[in-house]
Formats: sequence, structure tokens, C-alpha cells
Amino acid sequence: MRPRRAALTLAAASAVLIAALAGCVAEPGKTPTEDVAASDASASDVTPTASPPTATPSPEAGAVALPTDCRAILTADVLSQLADVALNDPAAGLPTGTLADGTLSCVWGNPSAGTTYMMTQIRPTPRGQAMETLNTFADDEGYTCYTPDGGTRCEKTWPSEVFSDVIDGHTLFWRDEILIESTYSNLAPTGYTSAIVASIFG
Repeated sequence: MRPRRAALTLAAASAVLIAALAGCVAEPGKTPTEDVAASDASASDVTPTASPPTATPSPEAGAVALPTDCRAILTADVLSQLADVALNDPAAGLPTGTLADGTLSCVWGNPSAGTTYMMTQIRPTPRGQAMETLNTFADDEGYTCYTPDGGTRCEKTWPSEVFSDVIDGHTLFWRDEILIESTYSNLAPTGYTSAIVASIFG
């Protein structure tokens, strides 16, 4: 998906991204008109099943190192889709790179185009906390949860409340005490989450 620039102020862009950092998503009940997040899954991913009763993380397989480079975890194909998108622009005013607890925070998007952005955090998350988080989203109308690549994934897309032709989305993937969480608007590179999963877990 090619970025769609919008004439929004830096303050508006920062507000959108700060909401993403806080884990905010669209209000429950929004019905997606386009399955953008699903296109992120590779052909080898397990076919999603609608509205599972719970999302149960897979058994832990031991310590896995957290990544430290936002570009190194992506494939050449995914990077080519992000070629014209800024990464970790200081003007956004958000914490990026490796944080104090080891979390890797990656913010893609030009601050002047607040409706085209993607924020990803890859953070250490114990099994119990992950189960609680994933089950919350599994119970939320519109989220689809399934178990690809040895982990558990929940995702949802919905129409932007500001621009009718823009799709927003939220994707989570947990495995081996690592949670990969992305919140995005009008920016969903094909294979993005799958590339990160392959880079971290092999």
C-alpha cells in the first residue's frame, strides 16, 4: 500500500501515534470493509477461524533475544514497500529504538501525514500477561485470532473515522514470551508481521 499524505499538523500526527503507543484501538463493534491485516499473513499461515472462544498462547520454548534494529527484522520485499516512508522521525515526539525494558519501538510514517503511519512494538511479555491480553481481543467483536508460526495472532481492521477510504488496523502476535504489536493507519505492507516473526524465531 502506498502512503497517502494528508494535510494534518504535526500535533495531530503525534496525537494519533501517542494513542497507538498507549495501545488504543477503534471502539468495539466497528466492522472492517477490507481485510488489510489478513493480507499480511503468508500462504503458510493457518487459515483464520471466526470468533474463537479464547486465544491461548502456545507453550513457551525458551528465551529468545529481542531485536534491536527496525530495518534488520524486515525482508527486502517489505522494505521496498516502505521505501518512501520515514522511520523513527524525531518530529513525531515518540520513544523509538530500544527502550529501557528491551522493547524495540518502530514508528513508520512522516509526522506531517498523520493518517499514514504504523507503529510496532516488540516487547517482553510473560505468558500470563499475554494470555490475558489476547483473550481480551479474542472476545472483542471484529478481531480474528488464530495460531500461525508456532504462536498466537489476533488482528482487526476497520474504516477510519476521519477518511472513508482509509483502513486502520491492529495486529498482535505472541510467542515465547515476546509480543509483536502493530497499530496502523493507511499503511499495511504485505508480509510485514510475518517477516518480523521469521526474523526473530527463524
